[in-house]
Amino acid sequence: MLSRSERESKLGQRAHVFWLYGLSGSGKSTLGIALEKKLFAAGYFCQLLDGDNIRTGLNQDLGFVPEDRRENIRRIAEVAKLFAQAGVITLTSFITPMRDLRTMAREIIGDEHFSDIYVRASFATCAERDPKGLYKKVQAGEVKQFTGKDAGFEEPEAPDLLIDTEQATIDQNLEQLFNYVLNKIQL
Repeated sequence: MLSRSERESKLGQRAHVFWLYGLSGSGKSTLGIALEKKLFAAGYFCQLLDGDNIRTGLNQDLGFVPEDRRENIRRIAEVAKLFAQAGVITLTSFITPMRDLRTMAREIIGDEHFSDIYVRASFATCAERDPKGLYKKVQAGEVKQFTGKDAGFEEPEAPDLLIDTEQATIDQNLEQLFNYVLNKIQL
């Protein structure tokens, strides 16, 4: 089998997993998609794993009870690890509400190849944005165990990077994220 370093050398990049997390509507997917496009335009090979493309395929059998949330994150971390071993810059965008879930993902992937990136926005701001109409459903009582309301969200104590989507524009946040990523992926 080819080694990770052989693959990275061929691709001209250092593989790394960038784990974006935060409340629904905080801006994780928006930033992940924009970052993937920007990295691709700059000549990097990357893959975005997002709740929308994972929950409809690989993890369609999982619900939102704590055990299923844990299994969801475990599977995603294992897939991200495989991408990283193949030399791919891997971006993930998942709520990942509990610290122990983020720790588990870091342990699976490996500390030196993992960055936890907290995309912060308040519950009120996320409810106002409501890009998927989930907060309206929560308000109508149609969704139970919603992260940040019925199900908890533990803020990180010391994320590798904090992106505050309430304090800066999408372009400013993307530039901050892109510069952070470049420092990790350049050979």
